[in-house]
Amino acid sequence: MKRFASPLFFILMIAGIIGLLQYENSGTDTKAGLYELRATVTAVNNEALVEMGTARIGGQHVTAILQEGEAKGLSVTGVNQLSGQPEMDELFHPGDTILMAVRIIDGKPVEARAVNQYRQGWELALFGLFIILLLIYARSIGLKALFSFITSFYIIWKFFIPGLLSGGNPILLTVITLTLLTVVIITCVAGFSRVTVVATMGTLCGLLLALTLTLFFGEKLKLAGMTAPFATMLVFSGHYTLDLLDIFYASVILGASGAAMDIAMDVAASMNEVLDKKPDITRNELIASGFNVGRMVTGTMTTTLLLAYSGGYLTMLMVFVTKETSFTRMLNFKLVAAEIFRTLVGSVGLVLVAPITAILAGFILCGVEKAKDRARDN
Repeated sequence: MKRFASPLFFILMIAGIIGLLQYENSGTDTKAGLYELRATVTAVNNEALVEMGTARIGGQHVTAILQEGEAKGLSVTGVNQLSGQPEMDELFHPGDTILMAVRIIDGKPVEARAVNQYRQGWELALFGLFIILLLIYARSIGLKALFSFITSFYIIWKFFIPGLLSGGNPILLTVITLTLLTVVIITCVAGFSRVTVVATMGTLCGLLLALTLTLFFGEKLKLAGMTAPFATMLVFSGHYTLDLLDIFYASVILGASGAAMDIAMDVAASMNEVLDKKPDITRNELIASGFNVGRMVTGTMTTTLLLAYSGGYLTMLMVFVTKETSFTRMLNFKLVAAEIFRTLVGSVGLVLVAPITAILAGFILCGVEKAKDRARDN
């Protein structure tokens, strides 16, 4: 089946992107009369703050002028509550652009609270740079990739996370979500083609095997879901019945899925290209070529996973070096064991995806080509 590349598809894709963005931005009213608005700080009062080393506890009173909404131009004063957690707290200064939660009644602000620095503008600028470079380099495929990027975010944000919060089975939700993500992402990039079928099947087979390993070794290592960031905060926010261990397992597989899709697509596309250039190649020769490509890709991708995960816990590793912690104790530390588990399960998944995809491609791609040759001969 040929890839779809009609102008109608691109028009529908652009319309879909705009629609998704408009849908997300349509509900700025989080509660009755409560809005989150951009404001510029004009004055602060730090008298109620108590300093404890690098941390601060107490309330900072912030006066700011609203820059948007029906109360635009009006001055409001709100409290910035600091809890003594530097990784969460923010201290504001005059001239800062911040986000304020403001209750507005009859066009006048009656209550306000300082929330965060306003970073959305520069985040959008960085995202815009990403889009421009993606479209300049990848062109039509870049547009497809952008659509799959935004659609994947919505699948996770609107289906996967609400399903977990409502008490759904994390493993089942992960399987469903990864199936949807794999089909959407690979189809958007490769279209309805043989490569799409091979890459999708290879990705899902590899991830299902990785999920099996996750459940087996997770039990043996006696890991706990409380090792995940913000897990404690999630429980204390009222979600006492959530299965955090299975949610941790879900995060492990979800984190490895992107690299698995990448490898499956690399192997499938490379083998399809070899077959196009050499139609008389045998199935075994094609599979051997796929294995060679897979070896090259997995050789660097596994190291990429290690660097990505270790980068997220760089300060923790620095603490171990500072304290001269023994290697044995470090390996058995719960957080370290959880990250080793995450890295190795992801790496095993990658190693499995490559040969599975190569074998599937050998039978599917060669089978299609041989059938075409027989039809032409007859």
